[in-house]
Amino acid sequence: MSCSLKNGSELPALKFNKKPTEMGRREFMRSGAALATITLAPGVTLMAFGGKAEANANPATRWGLLVDTNKCTPDCDACVTACSTENGWKDTGHPETDAQWIRKVDLVDLATGRETSLPVMCQHCENPPCVDVCPTGASFKRADGIVLVDKHICIGCRYCMMACPYKARSFVHEPLTGQKSYAPRGIGTVESCTLCVHRVDSGRIPACVEACDAIGHRALIFGDMNDPESDIAKRLLAYPSLALRDDLGLNPGVRYTSL
Repeated sequence: MSCSLKNGSELPALKFNKKPTEMGRREFMRSGAALATITLAPGVTLMAFGGKAEANANPATRWGLLVDTNKCTPDCDACVTACSTENGWKDTGHPETDAQWIRKVDLVDLATGRETSLPVMCQHCENPPCVDVCPTGASFKRADGIVLVDKHICIGCRYCMMACPYKARSFVHEPLTGQKSYAPRGIGTVESCTLCVHRVDSGRIPACVEACDAIGHRALIFGDMNDPESDIAKRLLAYPSLALRDDLGLNPGVRYTSL
C-alpha cells in the first residue's frame, strides 16, 4: 500500500546501516553517569532513566503496541491528551518547538483515496537508528525493547532527531515547570515516548492505551510480544499487521492493522 500524509508530503525515505558496538566514548560516558545525578526539582532527577529503568528490564520480554486503525477515528485525540497529562508535556500550538511524544497523523491511500487516522510515536525499534547515531550513549534500548533517553548524558546534539524516520523525538527549548518525578525532562535535551515505562515497570499499561480503552475504542493493545499467551501476540498471529517504513528493517515494537 502506497501512502502519503494527508497534507501531500511523503513519509521520509531514509536508510541506515547498523554499526557494530564498540567500547569507546559512549560506554565511558554512560558508566560515569551512573555515579551522578542532576536534580531538576524535588524528586525529579535526570538520571531516572539511566540506571533504575534499565535495571528493571526483562530480556525475555519484548514490549509492543498494536494499533487497530479501523477503531481509531480522526476526531479522537484521547491518546495524545492522556500522554500529555501523564508525562507533563504540553502542546502550545507551536509544533516547531513544542514537545510531542505522540501525535495523530492522517494518511491517504493514493490508489483508492481511503483516509486513515492513526497515532504515531517512538516506534521502539529493535534496531533503533537513534541509538546508532548518539555520540554519548544517551539514547539506549532496554533489554525488553523500550527505547529511552538518559537525560543526564544527552548533550542536545539532536543527531537522534535527524536519524529517526518517524519524526518521533522532540527537543526541549524552554525552561520547564510542573515536571513529573517519574518522567524527567530538561532544557537542552531530547525526549520521546517512553511507553510509560514507569507504569510498565509497576505492572500497569501505558496511559494512551488506558485512555483509549476508557472511551470504548480499544484501538490500542499493549503487551509482551514474546509471550504467546498475551493478547497482543495472539492478535499478531491471527491478523496481518505491518510496521511503518518496514523497508528500513528496524523491526519496530509498534505495529498497525487495517492500514
